[in-house]
Amino acid sequence: MTINRILSRCMVAAATLLPATALAQNVEGNLQSEFAKKAIDSGAPRVYVPTQENLDARKEFEKKRFGIFIHWGFYSMPGQGEWVLTRSNVPFDEYVELASGFYPSKFDAKEWIDLFKEAGAKYMVFTTRHHDGFSMFDTKYTDYDIVDATPFKRDVLKELADECHKQDFGLNLYYSHVDWYRDDYPTGWSANEYPNLKKHDDVPYEPYYNFMNNQLTELLTNYGKIGGIWFDGVFDHRRDSMDWHFPEQFDLVHKLQPACLIANNHHRQIQYGEDFQIFERDLPGENKSGFGTAGGVSELPLETCQQIVNGSWGYHVNKMNCKSPAELIGTLVATAGKGANLLLNIGPRPNGSIPGPAAESLRGLGKWLDKYGETIYETEKGDVSGSWGSSTRKGDRLFVHITRRPGDELYLPINCKVKSAKMFIDGTPVKFDQWKHGVQLQLPEATEGEPVMVLELLTADR
Repeated sequence: MTINRILSRCMVAAATLLPATALAQNVEGNLQSEFAKKAIDSGAPRVYVPTQENLDARKEFEKKRFGIFIHWGFYSMPGQGEWVLTRSNVPFDEYVELASGFYPSKFDAKEWIDLFKEAGAKYMVFTTRHHDGFSMFDTKYTDYDIVDATPFKRDVLKELADECHKQDFGLNLYYSHVDWYRDDYPTGWSANEYPNLKKHDDVPYEPYYNFMNNQLTELLTNYGKIGGIWFDGVFDHRRDSMDWHFPEQFDLVHKLQPACLIANNHHRQIQYGEDFQIFERDLPGENKSGFGTAGGVSELPLETCQQIVNGSWGYHVNKMNCKSPAELIGTLVATAGKGANLLLNIGPRPNGSIPGPAAESLRGLGKWLDKYGETIYETEKGDVSGSWGSSTRKGDRLFVHITRRPGDELYLPINCKVKSAKMFIDGTPVKFDQWKHGVQLQLPEATEGEPVMVLELLTADR
């Protein structure tokens, strides 16, 4: 079967299975929520003591507030998202053949980083290996990688790492614990759920575990400073008690790079070795995505990942209705108001370019951050939020982001004295009345073309 025929089959299958895809996403979310409640800790209880380097890195990470998530692999070729292998029921061997036609001729690391910086992002998370097992970097532990299995034969991660280090732009890496390709990966939920995946029952975990650790060693040795590892895939063994041996693996990461921060996308309470907490398509403490709140909200640095297009992390030709700059601004201020970083996902095209609509929305967000970035970067969780918007704080300065104007007045139930209030952008004074348990703000007229009204309050006795 030719590559064109494979691509055609993927498109047809995806078109006929759209309702099933939505159902699968809902089932997946429900099962992850169920797993979060039944999770079993791995190994014997132990105490994780981070190094001073690690603690310092956490503080720097919290200051950044905005990063770019990249889901990219040869799964972008059919243009049906990163789960196209399973959700379109593509014959496995034919799916693997797609790699032989993957040639992202328009990939340019500098163009990517230039765009991300123009958007106001401070770091990126790059998918080094997703659930299909394909490595987007040069690895000696498998030939199923972009250098050996494609005609492109370039290490895109090396090019990105070099450009990130050159431009002083943070580089974090995504790594999936799931592998639908290797024969030594123990059968999990996905192989039982999707009939086109291979099952490997009763295989020992150790060879696959060693493979992952060897790859992690490569990633943390060959690509310079790595800000963090974003692990994913616990969902695949949600219904069994398989011991992933995370503590030993996370110790390896910290041994190789002590300042490298670890997060694991498991939707449960923080475990040994983890340095920040992930919220998938949710603000901390909320449950709109259906993954549950079993993990609570920890005292660690927080990060929420969101899609620039709803319904897909990888490139999807039928889902190009990107969120507008105003929507992205609203998401960013709400996330910062919770004291979390926003990790905004983009799925590059198979040719290596960033889709035009996504790029335009990013630039619009960047223009807003050029003016209002001081109210987002290096801030902490605000004192108050509501249907009107949210707030962030920097010392004795409280920044109030009004995304939905409540009228001519806004009451903030804050337990501190307000010394002064003004428009952040030009310093125009804002009238207010101080009450025992809050402050009543007299809102000025909205500025045309501004999606968010930002006020700055100087406070005392916080």
